[in-house]
Amino acid sequence: MTATPDVHPGAARTDRREPDREPHEPTHREILEVLVGLLSALFVAILSTTIVSTALPTIIGDLDGSQTQYTWVVTASLLAMTVTSPVWAKFSDLYNKKLLVQLAIGIFILGSLAAGAVQDVPQLLAARAVQGLGMGGLIALSQSIIGAIIPPRQRGRYSGYMAGVMAVATVSGPLIGGLLVDTAGWRWCFWVAVPFALLGLGMLQKFLHVETIRREVRIDWFGMVFIAVAASLPLLWVPFAGDSFAWVSRESAYFLAGTAVALAAAVVVERRHRDPLVPPHILADTMTRLSILGSIAVGVAQFGASVFLSQYFQVARGHTPTEAGLLMLPLVVGNLVGATGSGLFITRTGRWKPVMLGGAVLLSAGLLLMGTVSHASALWHLSAYMVVMGIGTGALMQNLVLVVQNTVDVTEVGAAGGVVTFFRSLGGAVGVAGLGAVLANGVTDRLDTAGASGSSGSLDLSALPPAALELVRTAYADSTAHVFFIAGLVALATVVAVAAMPHAELRTTIRKTEAPEDARDEVVA
Repeated sequence: MTATPDVHPGAARTDRREPDREPHEPTHREILEVLVGLLSALFVAILSTTIVSTALPTIIGDLDGSQTQYTWVVTASLLAMTVTSPVWAKFSDLYNKKLLVQLAIGIFILGSLAAGAVQDVPQLLAARAVQGLGMGGLIALSQSIIGAIIPPRQRGRYSGYMAGVMAVATVSGPLIGGLLVDTAGWRWCFWVAVPFALLGLGMLQKFLHVETIRREVRIDWFGMVFIAVAASLPLLWVPFAGDSFAWVSRESAYFLAGTAVALAAAVVVERRHRDPLVPPHILADTMTRLSILGSIAVGVAQFGASVFLSQYFQVARGHTPTEAGLLMLPLVVGNLVGATGSGLFITRTGRWKPVMLGGAVLLSAGLLLMGTVSHASALWHLSAYMVVMGIGTGALMQNLVLVVQNTVDVTEVGAAGGVVTFFRSLGGAVGVAGLGAVLANGVTDRLDTAGASGSSGSLDLSALPPAALELVRTAYADSTAHVFFIAGLVALATVVAVAAMPHAELRTTIRKTEAPEDARDEVVA
């Protein structure tokens, strides 16, 4: 039986579609009904990544943690999200997307409830990993569903909505977290997500009606394991290298050798499996490879900015969690402008490369400018730099997924989008872990030089005498600037990647081909 697009919101509505539409192509209203549920759940998932950023100094101080553990509270969820996103993405091409989204929300709710009840840092890390597992599903499935119901030429408009929600959630999280810490307590930074996640679950149940392409399912179990190991080992190595052992050491060699072996095994398995987790022909495409390169730096900016900016405002500048969140509002504005503006421009003109190239330049420039700040810099300077960086991030985030999904048929939009999401999350996780290690070492070195080495072990600054407190604030400010400068250099890779992308017209149809490649496919409700 001939297959139709594997998702469309709402059955028995063909009488309301315009005559010139593709069969099964939803109307604008039907798409918005789906987006209401998707974006509400996605907002909560992304929010959980950054809502703790302003609360982390308080959380780590209350649980008697260290700077290394501070970074791992964020990295734990990013690691779980990164490792599982390709699996969720592939499953979205094989199974019912609605059931998968509901499962992801349920896992996320369990992790949120557990995170708010922890009594020590190891428990918090475990709960954050569960949250990350659910977040990986929500992000991968949202992109897959949008890619399956909207043609690439029109997708920029709706991807702009999605990128805007992700951007607002990413950078408004610190503000919400700050308000909760100052009023209800830090545990509500996790519990507040539960009612909103339940609301999103109900809205998806009402508005999202999914059709699935039924075909023979061959799950790539070995590919899942090897890809997970290859992604996890570098993330585990970076925070410990230079602290628990030297960068060049036997322990580092073990981590790198294990990564290389797992990666080689993954390549072999993916080439031989009949239904690989990451289809090799997708990775062989030039557009995909360049999008992957560009996504890594975007991930560093997306997740690293909120974490280290919040710490800069609180630890280096002495602001409260609520004030730190308010000071990050320029980043919200920049992200919104970049995401929605680029999406509308691409939909109207079909030209994506000028927008993305401009975004890449702004991203790198904003981060490099942020690398010039110090403990005495005027805050309006930093606000301006945040706007520049935010516009760049917004113009790139979802459009990097868009140009890759444009190269594949609707039956592979999940896997294609999942590849880009995977590397964006990987960049974010490695960036937060690696830059966090650079920050911790920088603070320690600066305090050692100032003769105050005993002041850097904890983020609970309330017990420090005024003189030592000033040294700590200065050390954190200067070290944070160094972190942003490094991120800016990394972002230059995005400029190169986007500039090298071949020009490709965005197609105006959902399917890439008129007929499915697998004649055995059939559509089931």
